[in-house]
Amino acid sequence: MPKVQSQSGTGAPISPETRAPALRPLDSATLIIIDRSGKNPKVLMGRRHDGHKFMPSQFVFPGGRVEPSDRQMSVAGSLHPRAEQALMERVSRPSWQRCRALALAAIRETFEETGLMLGSKDYGAPESTPPGPWAAFQERGVFPELDTLQFVARAITPPKRVKRFDTRFFAVDNDCVADFVDGVVGPDSELVELAWVTFTQAQKLDLPDITRKVLQELESRIAAGFIHELPVPFFHTRNGRFVQEWL
Repeated sequence: MPKVQSQSGTGAPISPETRAPALRPLDSATLIIIDRSGKNPKVLMGRRHDGHKFMPSQFVFPGGRVEPSDRQMSVAGSLHPRAEQALMERVSRPSWQRCRALALAAIRETFEETGLMLGSKDYGAPESTPPGPWAAFQERGVFPELDTLQFVARAITPPKRVKRFDTRFFAVDNDCVADFVDGVVGPDSELVELAWVTFTQAQKLDLPDITRKVLQELESRIAAGFIHELPVPFFHTRNGRFVQEWL
């Protein structure tokens, strides 16, 4: 049986924030870019616009829901077998195509929200791309790579929220950034600023609770060697309580 514990450590039930109907969580993905070049690792975080209804002004990692184009985009490499295995656990219809789309969604959303393009220019430009944001990868000669991504956490938004996501958190070293498009982040953008922060600095920011928890787990993962074979924390609600299991 997987190890289970409450997020708070007390097993206290979660109080619903709204009386919204129970929504089916949407597949989504997030990407955490890490700088491990110094003594204290840093992560890239962005502050959301204060006009957003969902998590206004809070610091988050770039990410969002899977789009149809993420299932069509060409890639270089493939996900690590351990990452693929963990991504297929505890889902109703597991498939490598779904795993691939989740990883690509994390890369695309990171580009859309930060201007950073994850991948490689060693293979030349993709021959074709789906319409939309992926076209920029072809224009810049960047092939998204999957084997550089590490699957580090999964979290499902509790029931009775106005929005629900089944989010997979991926992490990658910052030397995997192949290109950058300027002007994406600004006062009228989804993210109004970006910041490289240590884990200690990050915990002092205005963060969603789940982001704070994932940061704690990621810091431990880096200390343990930051390897694919480490267990992946899975946060979700069971019988009205927020629990942590392992994939």
